[in-house]
Amino acid sequence: MTADLTSSILRLVRPDILAMIGYEPIEPADVLAERLGIPEGDVAKLDGNENPYGPPARVYETLGKLDTYNRYPDPSQRALRAALSEYVGVPPEHIVAGHGSDEIIDLLLRALLAPGEAAIDCPPTFGMYAFSTRVAGGRVIDVPRIDDHSLPPRASFSLDIDGIRAAAPGAKVISIASPNNPTGNLLARAELDALLATELLVVVDEAYVEFAGESYVTLVPEHENLVVLRTFSKWAGLAGLRAGYGILPRPLADVLMHIKQPYTPNVAAEAAMLIALEGRGEQMKTVQALVGERERLAKALRQLEWLRVYPSEANFLLCRVSGMEGRELKERLAKRGLFVRYFDTPLLQDCIRISVGLPEQTDRVIDALTNIGGDRGS
Repeated sequence: MTADLTSSILRLVRPDILAMIGYEPIEPADVLAERLGIPEGDVAKLDGNENPYGPPARVYETLGKLDTYNRYPDPSQRALRAALSEYVGVPPEHIVAGHGSDEIIDLLLRALLAPGEAAIDCPPTFGMYAFSTRVAGGRVIDVPRIDDHSLPPRASFSLDIDGIRAAAPGAKVISIASPNNPTGNLLARAELDALLATELLVVVDEAYVEFAGESYVTLVPEHENLVVLRTFSKWAGLAGLRAGYGILPRPLADVLMHIKQPYTPNVAAEAAMLIALEGRGEQMKTVQALVGERERLAKALRQLEWLRVYPSEANFLLCRVSGMEGRELKERLAKRGLFVRYFDTPLLQDCIRISVGLPEQTDRVIDALTNIGGDRGS
């Protein structure tokens, strides 16, 4: 961000905020369609890891009839925390719900970090950890994941545990996504134990855990330095309502309830979360459908010798492109109405991430990549 600070109100803004690189969000489908000049229905939005099946049908009915939009929600989140407790198997006193799990990330880092204090980040990973650290005035210590191209894909993007141990004395917190976004790999129990032994606050972000089935949430009451984050954005199809929560050691949960805005989540998000939890058996069928599509897509793309497809336990696949630039591939797919995420960071050079979509969208991706592979360079 640049501005004339000598004559602008921006002279009052923290200089580090003005110098920050912003978080890069994704564009909505209508904007993408208008940009291409195509009907919105022709857009296959495979760049945001959203659930294409949407939320349970009863969410639409209930929100249309909800008669409490003129009232503030329960600031103590009693009904919601009780339902979440039953879902995750941890007492409600450990749970704090928020305006997406992003709010919990922001609250945690603002509570922990005084200006100049550090958080460890392990790129490539979800960009909100470093972004929120900087917004809080903290420093980011990067300990990159290990990606040796000579190794098989399953061994890629593992944590540098020795590097984390070396950095730990200068930091307070480390955030690890499991499955990791955008690489799709899980945090192993041995890795978690090693992280907990550093005495850092270890934040395990399980945004995609319903697609993987391996959670550490029940360990939170046993460890004073373990936090687990969860969301309804992916498995429950509630990304647009911003519905998330954290499971924390009780003293830390009390701190977050003390400093958070009192009326989040809003009444619509709370109602939708409760419905999703009640009907989760039905909703998990869409999760399994997406897992099946993930495996079908991965199998097909591994037949293309110019794509390195990394194993994933989430609802997306990371692919490294050879023979053309990743940006070019993203643009070629966009011309076909297929929107994927493109990365151009050191460890993700020429990588794209493809969210798993509906079966017909899987077919379109396979056909497009097969055709593009046949005329690379043309």
